[in-house]
Amino acid sequence: MVFDLYELFQRGGPVMWPLLGCSVLAVAVAVERMIVFWWQHYPYQRLTAEFQSVLKDGGGDQLRTWLSRVHSPLARIADVYLQHESLPVMQRQELAAREASYRLTLLEKRLHWLSVIGSLAPMLGLLGTVWGLVEAFHQIEVLGGQIQPGDLAAGIWKALLTTVFGLVVALPSLAVYHFLEQHVGAIQLQMQWWITSLQHWLGSE
Repeated sequence: MVFDLYELFQRGGPVMWPLLGCSVLAVAVAVERMIVFWWQHYPYQRLTAEFQSVLKDGGGDQLRTWLSRVHSPLARIADVYLQHESLPVMQRQELAAREASYRLTLLEKRLHWLSVIGSLAPMLGLLGTVWGLVEAFHQIEVLGGQIQPGDLAAGIWKALLTTVFGLVVALPSLAVYHFLEQHVGAIQLQMQWWITSLQHWLGSE
């Protein structure tokens, strides 16, 4: 016997609704964060080469104009560094590091929701399974033990549906979360390299 997804959802019981909510939220957060990362992606080597080229050819004013057109957190860090060119190098570096911290916070915004969903969904699935097993064994008690093995098996597999759906929601959520977290970690390292490079390129100005 083959069941469609909607029928399996109905057979899973009331716990399927919060699982559905978790899945919708996970997809929304994952898509939104991926769009943000894609929009702000600018290859580090390309950015470095273009930055040095513009700095060599046009100086600070032209450099800030170019930076305003680059969609990258590294460009925002460099712009802050240039805005405070009258300050000592150490203060400029501190302001750049503060801007880097702010940009990382924006990148990680709502990202932890995927981790929460990845941990919560299996627990909701387990709750639904335990609930379903309690109902199945209660039915056995009501019938005085006069029940066929097939009836018991039917109750058990229905109860296990929520665990399956919980894992289906949790596994992609955690996979996307760890993928994006690794990307944030790489950007954080690039920011550290970038601030050091800015100090070398612009510190003496």
